[in-house]
Amino acid sequence: MRLSALVSGRVQGVGYRRFVQRHARDLALSGYAENLGDGRVEVVAEGARGDLDRLLHWLRRGPPHAEVTTVEVQYAEDTGLRDFHVY
Repeated sequence: MRLSALVSGRVQGVGYRRFVQRHARDLALSGYAENLGDGRVEVVAEGARGDLDRLLHWLRRGPPHAEVTTVEVQYAEDTGLRDFHVY
């Protein structure tokens, strides 16, 4: 299964992408986290639905200096991503 999330708030310049990467790798998920030009972070992750739901918990929480206001989520079929990258 594939989770696509757009995360809004104070999520750039606070270690958010590395925080997501650490939790995604702990859950053995594949995908990426990328800063967008409008200040949001895009997160795409693939794996088991239960693990994606656990990652979603962390997306909503964020690292200590982040302030997450909104997480827009969509689920779809996976596409075979490998590892978890930060862009």
